[in-house]
This record gives sequence, C-alpha cells and structure tokens, in this order.
Amino acid sequence: MKPVNVGVIGFGTVGAGTVEVLLENRDIIRNRVGTEIVVRRIADLDITSDRGVAVDPAILTRDAMEIIRDPEIHIVAELMGGVNKAREFILLAMEQGKHVVTANKALLAEHGREIYEAAERYGVDLAFEASVGSGIPIIGSLRGGLSANRVNTIMGILNGTSNYILTRMTEKGQPYGEAVQEAIDLGYAEDPPTLDVDGTDAAHKLAILISISFGVPAAFGRIHREGIDRIAPEDIAFANEFGYRIKLLAVAKNRNGRVEARVHPAMIPTDHILANVNGPYNAIYLEGDFVGPNLYYGLGAGRRPTGSAVASDIIYLAREIRQNMTNFMPPLAHARPQEQEIDIQPMDDLRCAYYFRFSALDQPGVLSRISGVLGENNISLSSVIQKGREINGSVPVVMLTHEAREKDVARSLAILETQDILTHSTVMIRVESA
Repeated sequence: MKPVNVGVIGFGTVGAGTVEVLLENRDIIRNRVGTEIVVRRIADLDITSDRGVAVDPAILTRDAMEIIRDPEIHIVAELMGGVNKAREFILLAMEQGKHVVTANKALLAEHGREIYEAAERYGVDLAFEASVGSGIPIIGSLRGGLSANRVNTIMGILNGTSNYILTRMTEKGQPYGEAVQEAIDLGYAEDPPTLDVDGTDAAHKLAILISISFGVPAAFGRIHREGIDRIAPEDIAFANEFGYRIKLLAVAKNRNGRVEARVHPAMIPTDHILANVNGPYNAIYLEGDFVGPNLYYGLGAGRRPTGSAVASDIIYLAREIRQNMTNFMPPLAHARPQEQEIDIQPMDDLRCAYYFRFSALDQPGVLSRISGVLGENNISLSSVIQKGREINGSVPVVMLTHEAREKDVARSLAILETQDILTHSTVMIRVESA
C-alpha cells in the first residue's frame, strides 16, 4: 500500500518530538500500521535552527500553505501553538479534505465547537490526544475504554509547572518566587509562567475533558479558575499539620445534571493518591458509574512524551486511511451529542470545607470576633490553630471549617476585610475530601 503522508506545521518542541518518534520508531510503527508513515513536509518560520532531528532540508518550508495545498498529504499535524493562525490553518486543512492532529488545548477549549463542527462538515477526522496530559492516554480512554460509563468525577493535576513549584515549596520550604525561578531555570516553565500558575492552562485541559465526557463543548469562560501565587510556605506547613497537601487541582463533578467545573489550589488528604503526585508529573483521577475509580499518571509535558501522543494520533488516522474508512468517530465521541449547553454550577453554590489563614493583630478577643462573623454566616469550625509568634507583625490564626457554602464564605471574608483586626488579606483554600 502507498505510504501515508504527513505535513507538520510547527517545528518547535512538540513538532520536533513528533518527527523524532516517527523517524526513530519507523519500523515498529510500520509494523503496527501496515504501511509507511512519511513526514512529507515541515513548516516553520525558523527552518535553520538545529532541532536535534536529522531531516532532509528539502522538506522544510516557511509557508504552511504548501502543506495545506499539497494533494499528496493525508494528515496535517498542527503543532505551532497559539490560537488565531492555528485555527485558520486547521479549518483550511479540513476544507481541503485532510485529517488533522493537534496538541492545541487553548484552541480546542476556546474554539472547540467551530473546529468539531468543521470536522464533521468536511467529513474528516480530528485527533487531539496530546492536548491533555501530554503522553498520558486520557483522551483515548474517555473516547474508547470508558465510553460505556457516565463519568461522575474528574480530579486532575493537569499542569506540571505548578505542580513542580508546589512540590519544591512542600519538600524544601522554598518561597513561591524562588520555586518559580527554579522551574524557569530547569526549563519546566516559560518566563514568565503566567498561564501555568494562574490556572488557565489547567482550565483549558479541563474544558476538553468535560466536553468529551458530556459530548458537547464546555464553555471555557464559565470554568472558575484561580492560581497558586498567594500560596506561602506557612500555608503548606499548616496544611501538613491538618493532614493535607496543597495542589493546583482541576475538578469536574456531575451534580444531578449540573456540573462543577473549577481550577484552584486545593487541600487534599495526604493519603489521597493525588497528594503524592510530585514534581512535573500530571495525574487524572476519574470515577465512572460502572468502572469505578481510575488513575492516569505520567509526564504532563516535554518533547518526547508530547511527541509520542501526537504520533499515536497519526498512527490512529493512518490505520483509518489504510482501511479506506469514510465514517469517522465524531471528535467528542458522541454520535448524538446532547443539544443543550452543559449546565455549569455557579461557584456561589459550591459546598466544601475551607481553610483560612488570617493575619491578625495580637490583641484579646480577636479570635472570638473572627469566629463570630463566620458563625453569623452559617460557617462552623472544625479546627483552629493560633500561633503565638508574630509573622510580619501579625499573628497567624488558621481555621479549618466544616462543609460550607461558597457564597457564605465570600460574604464572611468580605465583612472581615473591613475589620480593624486584620493586617493582610486572608488566604482561603478549598478542601477537597474525595
């Protein structure tokens, strides 16, 4: 059979990793597909820098349209990142009847509906395994192995940069800024790592997971997100005293048809399996109604793991091409997706336990005034730690609540911020028990 030809748009970290695995493992790939997969063309604005992959210079081009117009190319791998030009190239490639592979989580989270509908309209396939968890095969699991289940819970550590920073703060007691700089120096983070540490990257990935679980694109803008920049070493130490670890957690829970969808720092019990996912690793914990709990763990970024995931999509599409398939799995793996938008629960309605760290003046009656405001707003306490030593001129008062409503918590903290007993803004962290 004739080879399957691939065009790669974007020859940076992910593009180079993809080409590397396709070349280095070409024999095993050929045996598994039944035909050769050939990288016919690579487009990038920079075609002179050494990527550490030996490719024929003749296949390099600065014009991505050469790939899109080439009638001999069957699959286009969009690996350039960004949103606007990537969207344009993907839509043009689909219009030309080409299958598309992408690792672009921001594009799918923010413009997924348009991309998914275009794939079905033009009768082509769209694959995006590398968009979530890099080399962790979570997309394939949701579209395939778990397809008989209602997924009721998703909890994930979806950003390796933030997880590395929190791990260093936990294990070494490093301040936030020092841990961030170390992540940048080691290549785990961009400089500055804004989208990683503010929760945006994890929220993009969560939007994709929710979309597959429910068969309709999730509204990215409705996913609540907070970052880790306010977490201090003392919060990590206090969490440890209570028996918790702090992680940047992406959470989706099916609440009788309404979906919690949120990304924020969370305290999880030290014996929870996610509490021991450290360094740059990612993990996704799922619960299906029949399969029960599942855990997916691995490197969440990097040239080789991400290249592996992209190559797996190319292999999947090459098999379809070899079999002359014309009816493809819908992008979200639902032949009859639900027509209504996903009903995402407002954060005000969230109910969970909370951690507070108040920076209070060292005066009599402060603790009772704080607990009084909380009690007046239906928030009861399960544990309190009050340290005698001052930190930056204040005494830390740390509280752990029973389950409370987010709306009541927000109102209580707003009231306390107007009091003359606090010297700094209160740190609030949600507690995720399961």
